[in-house]
Parts: sequence; structure tokens; C-alpha cells
Amino acid sequence: MSDQPRRPHKPHRRPQKDPVRILAFEALRAVDERDAYANLVLPPLLRKAREKGDFDGRDAALATELVYGTLRRQGTYDAIVAACVDRPLREVDPPVLDVLGLGAHQLLGTRIPPHAAVSATVELARVVLGDGRAKFVNAVLRKVAQHDLDGWLEKVAPPYEDDPEDHLAVVHSHPRWVVSALWDSLGGSRAGIEDLLEADNERPEVTLVARPGRSTTEELLREEAAVEGRWSPYAVRLTEGGEPGAVEAVREGRAGVQDEGSQLVALALAHAPVEGRDALWLDGCAGPGGKAALLGALAAERGAVLLASEKQPHRAGLVARALDGNPGPYQVITADGTRPPWRPGSFDRVLMDVPCTGLGALRRRPEARWRRRPEDLDGFAPLQRELLRTALESVRVGGVVGYATCSPHLAETRAVVADVLKQFPHTELLDARPLLPDVPALGEGPDIQLWPHLHGTDAMYLALIRRTA
Repeated sequence: MSDQPRRPHKPHRRPQKDPVRILAFEALRAVDERDAYANLVLPPLLRKAREKGDFDGRDAALATELVYGTLRRQGTYDAIVAACVDRPLREVDPPVLDVLGLGAHQLLGTRIPPHAAVSATVELARVVLGDGRAKFVNAVLRKVAQHDLDGWLEKVAPPYEDDPEDHLAVVHSHPRWVVSALWDSLGGSRAGIEDLLEADNERPEVTLVARPGRSTTEELLREEAAVEGRWSPYAVRLTEGGEPGAVEAVREGRAGVQDEGSQLVALALAHAPVEGRDALWLDGCAGPGGKAALLGALAAERGAVLLASEKQPHRAGLVARALDGNPGPYQVITADGTRPPWRPGSFDRVLMDVPCTGLGALRRRPEARWRRRPEDLDGFAPLQRELLRTALESVRVGGVVGYATCSPHLAETRAVVADVLKQFPHTELLDARPLLPDVPALGEGPDIQLWPHLHGTDAMYLALIRRTA
């Protein structure tokens, strides 16, 4: 029998629960498991945490940064994690990948000290994954911590000279096909594509719209951290993490949250010259209601009436809520824009903001870049063309149609317009650029393409078409 004294038994230590990182993990799981959007999942989680007393403002800011930062940089972090594990990433359980993504972002995308980033993430893994997988997380993150982001990019991104698209995809965390499509839309400039991809990875400011006749920018500018919009006379930006729900005019529906690019699309259509009467306007794909509310207010100023049509009943409800209190007459209906209940030639102005891939709003919905596939374009194409055809049939001779998308992909913008106009010879494309005289860099025209890196907006597209016969 050995005379050596026995080592005392090491008591099992309970993992320390970190409310901020647990909430961030829950949000990422919802995005992954349910195809949820972070901008819809996160606010109720944060609200519940505040009500329980778990969070203050700094905690909410950190949780938001962890979720959005991990999603935006997912492609880059996946490439780095893949270099630190001994199996393909598809063989690693998705919850483990979410924890590793959170750890990688803390190590490579924040100012959190490396030892704190690793230990906090391993503690999170112990809580949500168990001790066994926490050891795996610890081993991987210690490898990740050996280099900073630039050092890792030198290792995992192919040289630009060898494969420009793959280099940009890894460095700027976009799928390769999205890089290629955006590059084509920009016209092939390396500086332009790098600036755009960087802008997609920046946290966008919240932009408000003061709905005419119901609110003013002067009212909104009295809010803390509020500054004037860049281009729209109705826009106010909230800086430093301003909370739109705390703004009285937003709570009352007199103002709303609306990207400035969306506001500019509505303004350009409202300002386009029409021949003859200007009494009846149509928003043919009105949900969730931001453009409809602005158009309804602008129509009311001229004594015109807006008809807002939306196919999905729940989205039609959102449109009705946005228009509630409009200073003039309007109507909201639930209808399929490809089989409209109205007569042809009924309207003086028609907006058709069609369903699309949403590649123009990747700043706001970073997870969309990982969900979309090139084949999605084929699914949207027939609907986009049919909706534009309906719009051109719905407008009277001398009236104007606005075809809009929140995507700069050429297959969703100019290709759709060119194809449909072949079937409508008695039309003309209007130069939309003079309708937004203060906005620079709108392209060669006659259509308009907005960009995050040039205008600070979503990448909205607009073509204005007049019926001539």
C-alpha cells in the first residue's frame, strides 16, 4: 500500500451564468434553428432581460454587438475556426459553432482582452453545451487566440491576385456569389466593391421619418442623440444607439422607423411629373407600410387618395397601422398584386416595391447573406416581372410607375425592367436623378441605384416609367 497521501477531491464547480452571453447565444440559435431574423428576435429578448433586472444599457449594447458582429463576420470566423479544428465544420454541431462564433468575435472583433474572451466563452459553453464540449471550445479558442484578425486573414484568405472574389468573400464575410453579383452591379471597381462590403459590415444608424401632417423633423430633433438626415427632408437619424421606442412620435405612429433610401424612393415617385390629373395613387406591394405611410401623407397634401394593397393579411394589418391617422383619405386592402381587383388604367401614380432577395439590406439583416442562394433569383424573377406588368396596366396614360427593389442585383433591377418594357412599347423611362437633386453619385441613369457606402442608405433601386399611350 502506498504511503503517499491522497490528493483531496476537487469539488465540482458550477458554471457561472453570464446573462449577456446566454442571451446572445439564444438569439443566434433562433436565427439558425427557426430562420428568424436577429432584428426581430433580439428586441423581445432584451426587453425580457431588462424586466427581470438582469440587464442595464451597457449589457444590452454588448449583447447586441455580440449577436450582430457574430452574424456579420460569420463567413470569416468560419474560415478561421475551420483552420483550428480537425474535422469539416459540417461535422461540428451547430450550437457548438454558435458558441465558437461568439468566442471568435470577442477575440478578433472586439476590445475584450483575449483571456477574458476565452474564459467567458468557455463558461458559456459549460452552461449551454456541457463540460465535455466546453473542453473542445476551450481548445479551439486557444488556437484562435494565437493571431489577431489580420494575421488570420493572411493565413485563410487566398491572395487577391490568385482569386479576387474568394479573397473578398473571406476578408469581408460575404458568400462568393454575392460578392460577384454586387461587383457586377458596381461596374467592376475594386475600390468600390471593398467599400461596399465594408459598409455592409458596419452597424447602421436608426433612421426615423417624420410623416407629413403628423410630425415634423423639428419635433424629432428634440430627441437625445438625434441629428438631421442626409438626403430626405423628413429623415432624422438616431446616433449613439438611440432607441426609437423611446420616441413619443414613433410610439404614437406619427413618425416611423424607415431607412432613408426607402424614403427617397417614395419621394422620387411623388415628385415625378405626370400629365393631367393627380388624384389616385397606388402602392401595390405595401407591406409593412413605411413607404405607404409616407406616400399617403404626401398624397393628402395634394388632395389625392392612396390605395395600399398587400397580399399577406398580417402585413396588410401592419400597413393599416402605419397609415392610421393619415391626414387625408386612404384605403388598405388585402389583394394579390398579380391579380388586382381594380380596373386597368385607374391610377395616376403606382409604386411597385417588389419582393426580392434583400441583398440591399445586408447591414440590417446580416443573416440574409448566408440564407440566400443564387437559385432564389429564379424564384423571384417571374413574380417581379408580373408585378411590374400589373403596375404598367394599372396606371393611366400619362401616369407614372415606380419599380423598386431593395436589391442591387442586376437580375432583379435592370433585367426585369428591360424585359417587361419589351412588352409595353408605349412607355418611356424617365430620368429619376433630377428628382433627387441633392443626392450625389446616382449612376448613369435614367434609373437610380443607392448604395450603403456612397449614400449611407440601403441599396435601393428605382426605375420610373411613364405610360405614353
